[in-house]
Amino acid sequence: MRSLKIMSMLSGLALAASALLTAHPAAADGPNGPTPPAEFTSDWHDPVTAAPPVDTPGTRSCEVTLAVAQFRDFTPYQGSYAPPKECGTRWNKVVLRLEGSVKGRQYDRLGHLTVGGVEIFRTSTPQPSPDGITWSVEKDVTRYRDTLSRPQPVEMLIGNVVNETYTGVLDVRVTLTFHTAQGRVKPAAGTPDRVIPLTGATLTTPRNTERVLAEVYATGSGGGCEEYWYLSVPDAAPYSCRAAEGPHREVRVSVDGRLAGIAAPFPTVWTGGWSNPFLWYVTPGPRAFDVQPIVYDLTPFAALLNDGRAHRVDVAVAGVPAGQVGWSTPTNVLLWQDEGSRVVTGGLDRHEESVPRNSSRYTAGSPHRLDTDADHRLTVAGHLNTSHGRVRTTVDRTVAHTSVHRWGEDENPDAFTARWTDRESVTSGRTVTRTDRTYTMDGETTIGAGDRLRTVLTLGDRAAASVVRDGRRLSWSWLDDTYTGDATYTTGVPRDQRHAVGTTNERYRLYGSDGCHDRSVTTVQGTVTQDLRRC
Repeated sequence: MRSLKIMSMLSGLALAASALLTAHPAAADGPNGPTPPAEFTSDWHDPVTAAPPVDTPGTRSCEVTLAVAQFRDFTPYQGSYAPPKECGTRWNKVVLRLEGSVKGRQYDRLGHLTVGGVEIFRTSTPQPSPDGITWSVEKDVTRYRDTLSRPQPVEMLIGNVVNETYTGVLDVRVTLTFHTAQGRVKPAAGTPDRVIPLTGATLTTPRNTERVLAEVYATGSGGGCEEYWYLSVPDAAPYSCRAAEGPHREVRVSVDGRLAGIAAPFPTVWTGGWSNPFLWYVTPGPRAFDVQPIVYDLTPFAALLNDGRAHRVDVAVAGVPAGQVGWSTPTNVLLWQDEGSRVVTGGLDRHEESVPRNSSRYTAGSPHRLDTDADHRLTVAGHLNTSHGRVRTTVDRTVAHTSVHRWGEDENPDAFTARWTDRESVTSGRTVTRTDRTYTMDGETTIGAGDRLRTVLTLGDRAAASVVRDGRRLSWSWLDDTYTGDATYTTGVPRDQRHAVGTTNERYRLYGSDGCHDRSVTTVQGTVTQDLRRC
């Protein structure tokens, strides 16, 4: 059971945008650029990703501090927020920015920030060098305009443990920058009229609601088996993490006991994951610093929710063994209201669900092997009688998962290849929005001679989206965020005797009707050796 036990030990998330490049040199420059050291030292480059910064309009802006805190334990920061008077309420963009620093020794930790009970940011932290690192994360939070338009209580927590061994205190500052709408720069379009945190299991909506989205910040974490949910095996297989239904997970939303939405969770790898923190010291895996919520369109259920009564809304992760902890699913409900109606009526017209298919086939041998194949489809349709006519909405979503897990005796080697797809089509009136998401993972951890542990890993986060009205494409985008890493170190020895080496590369490509971003960042032994922009 050695490999996964090391994974759990080295990636100790205590709870559950892009990091910006900051200057923190780890090597001298050579004739062809930075010359990396022969192995990792006690210092390395500050964390950096290839993702784009948040695009802003260049208009007058105002900054508000949300939180300034040092996290040593599980005591949350509590404060207050008020919108900036000098920037009014006509905002084109609102950008959250976290700036952090930590030094010494510390695990990766998961954190969240709420304003008025609404979770607007979920993140994890990098692991520090003995000499210390700084990092930053940006996120577009314009969609929380309703929450940010009035004074609110603020709570933030990055659960941490500080003692004689784990010395890293997480020092963070979080701000909001409001970019005003001026001249040709218009206020942000399409933001919800109401944002309601799902603090319990019931929801009461305004009776004139005409669109309903739910966003779920689903994360598997805690340092236990659900942090590596994709590696779990059925009870009959000899592996350290077991789940009767195997590794397939699905995040489901139900309304009054009826299935309303399905989604594939993103297989986030935190900055201590896959037994090898040297993979992540400079380049985190996709989404590790900006945990993006899963979004569900629940508009077909709007007529049922508009009766003025409280309705039960449940979020569950299918496939988790009974009693198993490790998943967190904070949820916000985003609502759009019909200004021309006091009550919007309608009905749920269609509800079709395939029988969920989930097959995990274990084959004993050397290596052991587990083949998993799963899929599920849900189609829901409804209509609303609005002040601008009858609007029909159909949501069709299909999730699928295929994976092959191979492992040797004592879980050495431990190899895994997987592909998850989440395909969604939403038809609202004459407009069709399609989104095809694909997540991939291909890696292996081995422990060889001299207790040298090597991890080779490739991760992919891909999505293609389009909006079409009356057969004419209004917008489109294509995303491919690919991370590759290869790192080796000696296990079971003090930090300064690990003789670690490692290379990483992230290429983040985003093309579409809004422009182009194509950037690659390469690191060797903690030194950024290439930062290439192609757009």
